[in-house]
Amino acid sequence: MSLFERLFCKSRPTIPDEMKFLIACLGNIGAEYDETRHNIGFKIADRLAADLGASFTTSRLAQVSEMKYKGKTLLVIKPTTFMNLSGKAVQYWLRQEKIPLSNLLIVNDDIALPLGVLRMKKQGAAGGHNGLTDIIEKLGTEAFCRLRFGIGNDFPRGRQVDFVLGKWKPSETPIVDPRADVAVEIIKSFVTQGADRTMNQYNNQ
Repeated sequence: MSLFERLFCKSRPTIPDEMKFLIACLGNIGAEYDETRHNIGFKIADRLAADLGASFTTSRLAQVSEMKYKGKTLLVIKPTTFMNLSGKAVQYWLRQEKIPLSNLLIVNDDIALPLGVLRMKKQGAAGGHNGLTDIIEKLGTEAFCRLRFGIGNDFPRGRQVDFVLGKWKPSETPIVDPRADVAVEIIKSFVTQGADRTMNQYNNQ
């Protein structure tokens, strides 16, 4: 559509050249949280940016990067609100960029899954994850896609917080790094093929 048509033929619907997605990768901001289990979302965001030749800048409520992949626009955020207030950043950027809820993907850690296991879901409860709890509360719905990265649950009773905020063991890194790369592939599949085909392809791996 020409500039004239966009400006003066407003009765004619415009068809976007590409669809936009919000990929919200959860974690805690600050060097002390680097390479901790709870920050696997940030790690995946950084690997996605490296893969697509992008970088992050600090903006409102998040570090933000706009990436392009096969005709799609990916707005990737790493909330700077800390994990428990992740919903503030997700809600703001959804509204700011007018991105439909169906094009939202949350990337988060999950102690209910074994180390390195990846699962995509189209909706569901928070499962005790504080970041997801806040997102559900702020959006008023559980009906959004999330990619869960298993971090295992190898911790004594009552030490869950220490575990999720702890750094990866040297023995875990050879598992975590290649699985983070698979998570990048899953994100790219989500924006090009949709949730259903992506789940069919990757959830049983």
